[in-house]
Amino acid sequence: MLLWLGELTLASWVLSYGAENLSKKYGAKFVGRTLLSVATTLPEIAIVVYAAAGGFYGTAIGAGLGSNLLMMTLGLAVMLLVATTRLSKSPLKGIDVSTFKLDKIFLIATAAISAVLFIDGYSFIDGVIFSGLFGAYLFMALAEMRQERKKEKIANGHAIDGRKLVEAKKESGPSKGQMLKAVLAFAAGTAGIFFGAGPFIHSLQGYSIEVGVSVIVLAVIISPIAGEMPEKISMILLARKGAAGASIAVANVLGSKILNNTLLLAVAVFGVAYHGGINAIIEASEILQYQIILVTVVTMAAVAMMFKKLIGVKIGIVLTTMYAVSLVIQFLLPQDLTLH
Repeated sequence: MLLWLGELTLASWVLSYGAENLSKKYGAKFVGRTLLSVATTLPEIAIVVYAAAGGFYGTAIGAGLGSNLLMMTLGLAVMLLVATTRLSKSPLKGIDVSTFKLDKIFLIATAAISAVLFIDGYSFIDGVIFSGLFGAYLFMALAEMRQERKKEKIANGHAIDGRKLVEAKKESGPSKGQMLKAVLAFAAGTAGIFFGAGPFIHSLQGYSIEVGVSVIVLAVIISPIAGEMPEKISMILLARKGAAGASIAVANVLGSKILNNTLLLAVAVFGVAYHGGINAIIEASEILQYQIILVTVVTMAAVAMMFKKLIGVKIGIVLTTMYAVSLVIQFLLPQDLTLH
């Protein structure tokens, strides 16, 4: 298992390099929500696809839940530590999260909807609903980006003439060579992730039996180590760059967790339909019900703290504590070694 975990981690690092450099060309906040979020969610998507297609339905859902649990607590805490200390090139007193109202509302809504829909298990219809929610989020993010661009154009029109603005954009944009390297890295990282996801899932199943811990619990804890690697790396690199970078990092975290509650669950459900037929259902087993309740509560609590204008180290400490407590709870939950 460690071999494939290492392979996935390396591939995720390569992917993060390509994704971050591609994002330099296509904007900041929108890219953090969409391109970077999709790119950093690819490892989890690959793991979920292989788990669902192989009949390991609980493992597929557990991997997605683990991602939200890790990044909404420890992930955000690390970003806050980097952005507000000397680890940053331009340390901040706190990160302004007031501009992410859409993302926060959407994350709370999708977390609640995904929990409610799981009461009777996930069916093909639920997959369609998750797909619709993902489409709605992309549409609203695109609409907000267009509004922000209009405001920027008006502001720039008063501050700088058009010719100088074009020159500034040319200077800050990546070269063709950098873009080519970014595309190749993105492709190589993606290929490596999909190559290693299948063996990783099978090794996780075997390790579960050896240690006597449910594979779903292991999926929640271990899968995000590899699956979230590109997001963790890109988030730290961005947080070191000051206010603008931290803003993209926040957009990336919130956007990718919304993707987990919509696109990732849709992929899991459709993977199950592919494996077991359109009427196949991801059953609401006892251990999965506990997991979804835990992750939903943690997600909502973390987002609630972000309704302040600024978040800093104190909130980071609270989030770290929440993650530690959630890990303890994982091992106190009922264990079922026969459950996929």
